Amino acid sequence: MKARAYWICGIAALVATILASTSGYAQGSLRIATKALPTGIAGSNYQARIAITGGAAPYTWQLIDGKLPTGLKLNPARGTISGVPSSAGDQEVSVAITDSGVPAQRVVRTYTITVIAALTIDWKTVPAVHGQMLEGSVVVSNLVDQEVVLTVIIMGVNQIGRATALGYQEFALKAGGEQVIPFGSSPGPGNYIVHADAVAEVARTNTIYRARKQTAQQLVIQAPE
Repeated sequence: MKARAYWICGIAALVATILASTSGYAQGSLRIATKALPTGIAGSNYQARIAITGGAAPYTWQLIDGKLPTGLKLNPARGTISGVPSSAGDQEVSVAITDSGVPAQRVVRTYTITVIAALTIDWKTVPAVHGQMLEGSVVVSNLVDQEVVLTVIIMGVNQIGRATALGYQEFALKAGGEQVIPFGSSPGPGNYIVHADAVAEVARTNTIYRARKQTAQQLVIQAPE
């Protein structure tokens, strides 16, 4: 009788061990629910989470290939990617998630994280010399979802570093808006590089965005004959 009781206890212990060893699958297969990560804006806070279903908690998230955009970090215990990306561009990364089952389940997903510039400035009309005039135009675009107060300064800098203002404007630019700004002046004879700087401020969050454009070649204004 005692032998039978011991045998039954042994079977029960074996079943308990088997159940414990397979408990990692009690919640189903581990799967990644997040199909894509949101687009970030350079200079703005970024927050995303790689969500999962199934498996056995706790979980571990690990970057196994590629690099996150500069300024972003992956939290290995929560699966969140956060920080302030410093520059625009695309980065491809592969993330592995491992659960605590026995044996452990592991899944991998590759994402592309896109960071866009909050503010862009480009030539609408490329700077050129017309007689004694140095002139052109820029187009400024606000890519954030808030109105900004924008300051645009265009300078011509000659071969000895003397700067002459070619254009200046300050105005509000709505979310997703763009503005063309013409400029022109007669800074005098010399060889000039044109610098166009845009500074946008979101007063509500005290956030500053900047963008710059400059000519690759010197523009020559000849002395009048």
